[in-house]
Amino acid sequence: MSQMPTKDQIIEVLKGIEDPELFLDIWFLGLIYNVGIDEDDNSVHVEMTFTTPMCPAGPQLIEQVRSGIQALDGVEEVIVEIVFEPPWKPSDEVKGMLGML
Repeated sequence: MSQMPTKDQIIEVLKGIEDPELFLDIWFLGLIYNVGIDEDDNSVHVEMTFTTPMCPAGPQLIEQVRSGIQALDGVEEVIVEIVFEPPWKPSDEVKGMLGML
């Protein structure tokens, strides 16, 4: 039985997933609200949001998160929960990179 990945290892995967509209990774954008690891059933639970509720890239992002984390050793199941509370608000750093300041 292999050991579950650490939260840092999971975050590294998330940093490799780019929002196809903003060309920045979903971790940097702040779209990931929570990462939970359950070693009892070898599952990873990710709570995330989109830049807008009608994000056209939503299904693609969910699949990338799921398949990216699933590829890590020890992960049996990845649960991706989409939430819109609280609504996504870009950080000042993100706003600056997107020319929104």
